[in-house]
Order: sequence, then structure tokens, then C-alpha cells
Amino acid sequence: MKLFGTDGIRGHVGSFLTANLALEVGISAGKILKDRVEVDHENKAHVIAIGQDSRTSGDMLSSAISAGLTAAGWDVWHIGLCPTPAVAYLTANSPEIFGGVMISASHNPPEDNGIKFFGANGSKLCGETQQKIEAVLDSRLHTDLVNTSTGWGKYHEKSHLISDYQESLQSSIATDLSELKVVLDLAYGSATRVSLEVFRNLGAEVICLHQEPDGDRINVNCGSTHLEPLRNAVKEHGADLGFAFDGDADRVLAVDSNGRVVDGDYILYLWGQELMENNQLPNCAIVTTVMANLGFERAWQKLGGNFVRTDVGDQYVHAEMMRSGAMLGGEQSGHVLCRHYAVSGDGLLAALHLAALAKQKAPLAELMDQSFHPYPQLLKNVRVEDRELRRNWQTCDVLVQAIALAEEDLGDRGRILVRASGTEPLMRVMVEAETLDLAQHWTDSLSGLIEKQFVKA
Repeated sequence: MKLFGTDGIRGHVGSFLTANLALEVGISAGKILKDRVEVDHENKAHVIAIGQDSRTSGDMLSSAISAGLTAAGWDVWHIGLCPTPAVAYLTANSPEIFGGVMISASHNPPEDNGIKFFGANGSKLCGETQQKIEAVLDSRLHTDLVNTSTGWGKYHEKSHLISDYQESLQSSIATDLSELKVVLDLAYGSATRVSLEVFRNLGAEVICLHQEPDGDRINVNCGSTHLEPLRNAVKEHGADLGFAFDGDADRVLAVDSNGRVVDGDYILYLWGQELMENNQLPNCAIVTTVMANLGFERAWQKLGGNFVRTDVGDQYVHAEMMRSGAMLGGEQSGHVLCRHYAVSGDGLLAALHLAALAKQKAPLAELMDQSFHPYPQLLKNVRVEDRELRRNWQTCDVLVQAIALAEEDLGDRGRILVRASGTEPLMRVMVEAETLDLAQHWTDSLSGLIEKQFVKA
């Protein structure tokens, strides 16, 4: 049973992600985590913290996985509605909490949901541990555990713990944000908890969009995947900048006063410059993924920086940062991790530090003018429902040969990335080139071929 993708377990609620599955995953994870705590972390109590975004299926899944964990002997502390990085922070910084669970499908539509696990240090569980959980499910050992266990855990509401996370955000920047007018698009999701209060506590004038938690509208025509409402609001209100979060607030994209989109590449570049100037960036290294723009890479190298790429997925970025000792990394999609302040990617944290740069150094629009010019980059998604076809796309000789031909044509004028999404039933085609026409040609050609081979077959 292959459950875990690039960001936990994720899928459509009802047809894939059910209460029964969440219960069984909770029991199985409880067994594996119990083995780990007894070996590696005797000083931590048997407590798992659980948070969730605003999706209507969240209560059902949270209750089911809590039942599984308590059946396996764990105490559950329910944080309730909160950003994913709040769960990571509390897990890493509380001596009582051994692990964390976040019920969220991040940027996915409302009908999806997911389960993310965090270990004792606040990092997402490694692939090996995820495989062990799947193995317990496959072997049905979780059923035996329920039948024989006598040490049931307890369930506690602990929503007040979010204040610890809020305080960590506010104390992470050394300046107030007074005289800044900021628009926040909270996407009807996790960012509706603490975001507005944090920015106002730091002195900013704040205009909020989509600020009520609403599981039926989370991410719908709003947030980091739909920036038009934010761009319009920034211009309408004459704001200095704006931020749009995804459903669980571990990602953020920004907009400057001119309406230009400031994606994760720009956030990494600007924050990286600041850290480099303050001698806080070991080896002047930024870790990002194969999706990062070629213009960003060449501009960073021109500054004397080291540029390291990984596979797509924040877990791969985090793993490389831990291996190399890098302190800043992230993804073009807006998932940014700075280890000076956090143990996981955090959209709110990144937004605060970008706002602080705009207050201390120059308006964000000026910082953008002084940064880099991106190569034209096009991304096209092709919906492929068949999971096995997506995962094994490289066995399609026609597509592999077409990609090789495109790469030969581009040479050093650009690059191509074709991959299966780890979170949605999509094949993604990304083409980057010196000219928009060249990028458009190969994007259309390759995505059309995928539709012919995998969709219309």
C-alpha cells in the first residue's frame, strides 16, 4: 500500500481518504512512533499534537486519527485550526510533545484533504519511517494492536498553545512594521488564525481578504494559487505590499505595490542577500529545487553565492539543508525555510521577514527592480487520473524521445522539466527558455503529447 507522497498522505476525501483509513493510519503510526520514542527519545512524553486547516472534512479525519493514536497508547493534544508550521514549532520546542500531525491538503481544493506527520525535532517523517507505517498497514498488525493493547491514551483540547507559536513569529524580527500598509489574503484557511493579529501587533496597517475560516471555500479563487484578488486589492488600497497564503499557511507569495508577483525565488534571493550581508549564510548557499528559475540561479551565482537544486518537495530541500548545513532554502511555489528561526517552511515567517526588509531597506518594488530578471518560464498541467501511468511515465519511449529532442534544441538557452505531481493527479510540464515563443512551443508540444499518450489513449 503506497500512501505517502511528496507531502504526506493526500487525496480526495471519501473515495481515497476515509475515516477508516485515518483510523488505521493513526494506529499504525502510533505503533511505529512508540517504537522510536522508547529507543531514541526517552525524555519525551507520549504526546502527539494535532492541528488542522479549515476543511469541512478536517474534524472527521482529526477525530479518526486521534482515535487511532489513543488506541496505540498516545495522548493527543488537539491544537485545532492552525498553520502547519505551528504544529512543527510546538513539536520541536515542547519537551512534552514527541510528534505532530497536521490534517490539511495545503493548496489543494476543498474536496481534498491530507495527513502530514512530524517527528520529535519538528521535521516531517523520513521516507523510511513512512514505509514502516505502510508496512504495518499492509500486514494488518494494527488490528492486532487494537485487540491486545491495554494502555489507552487520552485526548486533550490544547488550542491555547497557538500563542507560543504566535510569540515566536513576533519575536523573529527586530523591527516593527509601522507605516507599512499590507494586504493579507488568508485563503479561508489556516492563516485566518494569528496572521492578522501578528501583523497588527507589529504595527502594520492591515487589509484582509478571505479572512474567515471556511472549509467549503478554502483556496477557491483566492490565496497563493489565485493572486488576482490580492493584486487588485494592493492597487485599490495603495498598499506597500501584499501576501497570499495557501490553505495551511506553510507557503506564501507576495505582490509589490506595482502588482508584480514576488514568488519563492524572489523571496529566497532577497532574504538570502540580507543574510549574506550579515554573515548569516554559511557558504553563501541557497538550497532550492529543479523548478527554480534559471535567471535566479545565474543572478545568485553572480553575487558569489552557491546554488543547490533538489527534487521538488520541501522534504528534499530540508534534507539537503540538514546534510550541508545550509540555513536558507525553499521552493518557487513559496515554501521557504530559514533555519535561523524555524524548523519547517513557514509562510507567515517568510512574509514577516520580507515585510521587515521593505521597512528597513527599501520598498518591495525597489528591491524587485534591483534583483534579477527571470527567464520566461511556462508550466502546464495535464490531468492524468491513472496513478500508475503517472508514476511510470518514463517508460513511455515516445515521450522520453520527445523530451530529449527538445533538450537538444534548447541547448544552453533553457531547460525542460517533466514530472508527475506528488500531491495531485497531474503531469507537469515546465519549460524555461531565453524567449517566450521558444518556451511556448515546447510547452505546447510536450503537454499535447502527454494528453495523446496518457489521456486520450
